[in-house]
Amino acid sequence: MALRILIVVTLAGSFLLCTSANISDAAAMEGNTMELEQIRESVIAGSWYPGNASRLQLEVQAYLSQASVADFKGQLIALISPHAGYRYSGQVAAYAYKVLETLKFDTVVVIAPSHRAYFKGVSVYDRGGYRTPLGVVPLDRQLVAELKERESRISYVPKAHSQEHSLEIQLPFIQVVMPEGKLVPLVMGDQSFDTCQWLAQALAHCIRDKSAVVVASSDLSHFHPYKEAKRLDQVVIDRVNEFDPRGLSDDLAGGKCEACGGGPMVTAMLLARELGANKSRVLHYANSGDVTGDHSGVVGYMAAALWTNPKKPRGQHQGDQRLGVDLGLTSEEKVQLLKIARDVVEACCRGGKPPKPEVVSPTLNEPRGAFVTLHKDGKLRGCIGHIRAQKPLVETVVEMAEAAAFQDPRFPPVTSKELGQLEYEISVLTPLRRIKNVEEIQVGIHGIYMKRGASSGLLLPQVATEWGWDRVTFLEHTCTKAGLPEDAWKDKKTEIYIFSADVFSPDDL
Repeated sequence: MALRILIVVTLAGSFLLCTSANISDAAAMEGNTMELEQIRESVIAGSWYPGNASRLQLEVQAYLSQASVADFKGQLIALISPHAGYRYSGQVAAYAYKVLETLKFDTVVVIAPSHRAYFKGVSVYDRGGYRTPLGVVPLDRQLVAELKERESRISYVPKAHSQEHSLEIQLPFIQVVMPEGKLVPLVMGDQSFDTCQWLAQALAHCIRDKSAVVVASSDLSHFHPYKEAKRLDQVVIDRVNEFDPRGLSDDLAGGKCEACGGGPMVTAMLLARELGANKSRVLHYANSGDVTGDHSGVVGYMAAALWTNPKKPRGQHQGDQRLGVDLGLTSEEKVQLLKIARDVVEACCRGGKPPKPEVVSPTLNEPRGAFVTLHKDGKLRGCIGHIRAQKPLVETVVEMAEAAAFQDPRFPPVTSKELGQLEYEISVLTPLRRIKNVEEIQVGIHGIYMKRGASSGLLLPQVATEWGWDRVTFLEHTCTKAGLPEDAWKDKKTEIYIFSADVFSPDDL
């Protein structure tokens, strides 16, 4: 005969039924002690998502069936997923979890923000699994123990989990795409960059050789008019596509954008980079206004993935350093931009007007700075661009292709005899960011724009890589390009900006 024990725990004024455990009579009589699972019961089933198991399963599967599959090869490290009610953000979340349908991981680490309780450090629920209508997601107790042993600032804080929705909302998707997966549930009490750094380091150390994927739970801006929300959210999208965790953290702290899970996102990016990730891409974006039609005050949602890409990027010459960043352009969009640049040069060279391409891609119609570079016989033949996002990307490429071929003052205009010998390269830029400390410059990742008085000059990220320059040499050459003394970068009057770029040519596609 077995004794069935029911544990009732009261948290935040609500009764949470914890798992029952079977203990044999013999064990009980012998006084043996056994750790009892204290299941964290759902607090949002029936409101944020369906409370019925069949309905919930069908709803999650429907979202997944409507999400497109991300086109990437390599090792997935982390995902970013929203955490609103499924009516509003479920379809966006599906773009993140769609990635996991064809991959196998033993464990998922969910990093979520705390909405209702402030505390120092990070809380891990180590009492038992999390229950949803689809069943219990069990803990990866070994990984939980390793994290707590590794980092003393990770502990169990009851108020962090009692009513928090941002972690639980991820679980039904995880249960559908990872039915055998185990869970490490983390809630961040504060989201400072320092906390993000030490949490990322602890996680990287503990999961480096394990079959584990990380999910950062975050929504974006809250309750702004539709256009303002998209403007704010674009800042986050750009930072994620740029793989710039420090820039994202600074922008959030400076009020340039909003995200209730900024800390989890920054942590996931730092962790992914520590584990060798070199690709970051926003998979989908929408806001609540796209669902309800009410644009007066909306909430933004984003899905993203971070992974290692084993393919050696073009222009890479030193070690494992990668060139530029991935801004989420698809292969088809890159091919289209390169064809547009070629068509423009050929049409103008033959006396015609630049063609006006028909582009339906929203990405190519977003304002972006860009450079078009021409090479001939492996040597530069022209390079001109706009550094600021003043026009849609496709228009920028049209204008800069013509300018690179016919208006670069360093070279004579391209002739029709050269058309078959030209090689095209496009650099789609990220926004400029002024820096005070040159240590932030990463050779191969960043380009530099330098300005003092009326003098200014710019060098693209690939220039330093192709010439094998270190940071100081890169700075000196940028000074020279600006018409300044090569040590002008040390002068406090000199303004130094960095940016990155998605650099591609036909050889990359």
